[in-house]
Amino acid sequence: MSKNETTGNSKDLFSTYQENVDKIFNGIKQSVPQYHQSITNVQQEYLQAYENVVDSTITLQKEYAKKAGIAANIPEATLKVIHDTTEEFVKAASIQNQVALATIDATQQNIKTFNDNAKSFADLNRNILQSWISVFTTKNN
Repeated sequence: MSKNETTGNSKDLFSTYQENVDKIFNGIKQSVPQYHQSITNVQQEYLQAYENVVDSTITLQKEYAKKAGIAANIPEATLKVIHDTTEEFVKAASIQNQVALATIDATQQNIKTFNDNAKSFADLNRNILQSWISVFTTKNN
């Protein structure tokens, strides 16, 4: 017999409730990998599209400048500032990503800790409930 079955065909409210909650969570658990893959695919596609737009824009601007006879040479000092600024931006983005990932990991650990302690919380509540009930029930001596 499974944990949701009772003797005979009758089920009480709680076993019916548990059975339906189990079905809901099982459905959700099956869809999580699909959502993960879909979100990853969208992120990759968006990044590729954005990169293509930027590359196309640079190519178009370069062609326009060449055909219009606009000089595109820049002084060495300006080139250095551009490179240094890009390097600092890359470093800042890396740090931001590390902080975001650490935050996600900490959140996951907090949820895991809560999950690990859920049984203890239930036991504590069961003991409290039992003590309340014992106050109102008569004892046979």
